[in-house]
Amino acid sequence: MLSNSRRQFIKTSILSGLGSAPFIANTKSSAKVIGANNRMRIAVAGLNGRGKSHIGGFLSQKNVEIPYVIDPDKQVLSRTVESLKGRGQQVKGVVDVREALDDKNVDAIAIAAPNHWHSLMTIWAAQAGKHVYVEKPMSHDVVEGRVAVAAQKKYGVVIQHGTQQRSDARRAGLHDQIKAGKWGRLKISYGYCCKPRGSIGHKKVGEVPSHLDWNLWKGPAVIEKFHGNYVHYNWHWFWATGNGDLNNQGTHELDVARWAIDDDQTHPVKAMAIGGRFQWKDQGETPNTLFGMAEYPNGQQVFFNVRNVNYNGYKRQVENQYYFEDGGRIIGNQYFAKGSDKGEKIDFGQGKVTPGGNWGSFVAACRAGDPSMANGDVNDAHYGCVLGHLMNNSYRLGEEVPFNLKAGKFGDNKDAAEHFGKLHDIMGNGVGIPEKDNYYTVGPWLNFDPKKETHTGEFAKDANQLLKDPNNVGFQVPALEKV
Repeated sequence: MLSNSRRQFIKTSILSGLGSAPFIANTKSSAKVIGANNRMRIAVAGLNGRGKSHIGGFLSQKNVEIPYVIDPDKQVLSRTVESLKGRGQQVKGVVDVREALDDKNVDAIAIAAPNHWHSLMTIWAAQAGKHVYVEKPMSHDVVEGRVAVAAQKKYGVVIQHGTQQRSDARRAGLHDQIKAGKWGRLKISYGYCCKPRGSIGHKKVGEVPSHLDWNLWKGPAVIEKFHGNYVHYNWHWFWATGNGDLNNQGTHELDVARWAIDDDQTHPVKAMAIGGRFQWKDQGETPNTLFGMAEYPNGQQVFFNVRNVNYNGYKRQVENQYYFEDGGRIIGNQYFAKGSDKGEKIDFGQGKVTPGGNWGSFVAACRAGDPSMANGDVNDAHYGCVLGHLMNNSYRLGEEVPFNLKAGKFGDNKDAAEHFGKLHDIMGNGVGIPEKDNYYTVGPWLNFDPKKETHTGEFAKDANQLLKDPNNVGFQVPALEKV
């Protein structure tokens, strides 16, 4: 029997009459076995942006159909259903993901909803025995990512992360060579998410549009009032729903950066970040400029650079670089020896990946019932996402200091000071931000226990509060022991 509080979350299918979805949490189901003729039925949740890519990608695979599409925006939902019917799909549109998960004929779900929904949908799907393709980042915070890992382990489903470079055999081949020591020992793995963006302005708090199920859109995210900057893309720039560009576009480059670190390393032991939201003076909360760094137990480091503020001469950088202990470096597809500005082209080779690209590899893993075939499995997803969460959490605990080159607190880490100096030069001389009346937010060094996945040390009390977001009633991420 469903409780009254539960019933309010179950909405009608806009095209198929009244539907009632079960409460998924704490149920038990084994991984879905693909039926006769290897036909896969994949529901897609979240139909803007990446959701459209999911639909196109999976329909390009043989013997794959999309029986459900899910979105709390009824206009988007209706438009998508009509489009798919025009492509010969017998599809049902629903606003509540739980209705699709209750259908025993659904084999898998592809999740392209906002970040705050990713882990809960993944966990619910695993509990229902469905395989999962989840868009990046898999988690909105550290704890819910850990629960998603536990759900995969318990229910044995395939979980693949939407980090497409994990399907690139050349990138895998490069990392094989790095780990084998071809260029000496890796010291710093560096990711860049530097793409121009603009101000989102200010949207007033107001009434929720009649076509949007606001309760289902919020789901687990505790948000007091609606404004138009949440829907449909700018939720990325608010902490309750997004993770900034560090764990948006940057998740790809963060994942690649961590991928190059030695295989026996999981989480860093410390992390920090410095940055700000410069120039725009808009409603967004996350930084548009950030330099983050983290150190692993073996001493290897990850640096990361977010730079979204546009200016004349902007250099777009969405890439990864590698720096070695002997002074050599890999930039682009070239290796530069210490002290040399002349690079030699690298043969990346071919590493081991499941073939078929990110869509085909997921389908192949599901048909084989083999989670290890996922290109970017649940563990790699968790490790990469946590790396970004720790940097973001440092920033969120930061203090304002004057905008100048001395703002960084890097101790005796000359590499960090050098790379932050390059960023500061771009912001000051390129973007044109004056030192007067401008400030960096400088986060503290946060110590982290990779096994317990908790903070230790001076800032542990405040930092540990950021490991788990609060959730709304009916949309709670379950505790580890209850997954």
